[in-house]
Amino acid sequence: MIVFVLAWLSTKKLSTAIALGIMPIFIGMFGLWSRAIDTFSIISTAVIISIFLGIPLGVLMSESKMAGRIIRPLLDTMQTMPSFVYLIPAVMIFSLGKVSAILATIIYSLPPIVRLTNLGLNQVSAQIQEAAEAYGTTRWQLLKEVRLPLAVPSILTGVNQTTMMALAMVVIASMIGGGGLGDEVLRAINRIDVGLGFEAGISVVILAIIIDRLTQAMAKKWEPPSQVSS
Repeated sequence: MIVFVLAWLSTKKLSTAIALGIMPIFIGMFGLWSRAIDTFSIISTAVIISIFLGIPLGVLMSESKMAGRIIRPLLDTMQTMPSFVYLIPAVMIFSLGKVSAILATIIYSLPPIVRLTNLGLNQVSAQIQEAAEAYGTTRWQLLKEVRLPLAVPSILTGVNQTTMMALAMVVIASMIGGGGLGDEVLRAINRIDVGLGFEAGISVVILAIIIDRLTQAMAKKWEPPSQVSS
């Protein structure tokens, strides 16, 4: 019901809301509802922390060329490093468990929100910024009142991509005690249980579809009218 209401408020399309509202029922039919909730809790925690870290870093990159030169290579390294490598420092610091899984997920999923925040701010029209400066806005007012609001669609796209990457870490994080649906996938691999693997895999796909559609709909609602019409 919660998914149905959120989908209806986001898309205003009854067919989409009904389809997304029905999908979680299949997870319950597979008997994996509690596992799915564990997975969602790990993802939501990692994404929220990534947002609080990523948006300020993206703003810093857009405001300071020196910061951009320092942060950009770090983001490139984070995105090209094999995801299994992130498990090592997480386990060394916090041992096995959900905390290590969340830390590894944050490191893996942080780059998109940083990059797209920076991109959105840099794509704000120079004419709009000049007009705002002509009215005497300070640098902080220009960022807060003009650049950030116009960059919201790009930032929300970054949130979407960060969430998808966090979801991709579900199975990998289960190797260090992350729990959730990843545990079921890992158990199915160890037992060569095709049925269990299929059910757990479909449950992950269902979560991905729901989160992707909701975040994309939110991003579209924040688009300026000129962008929507084009």
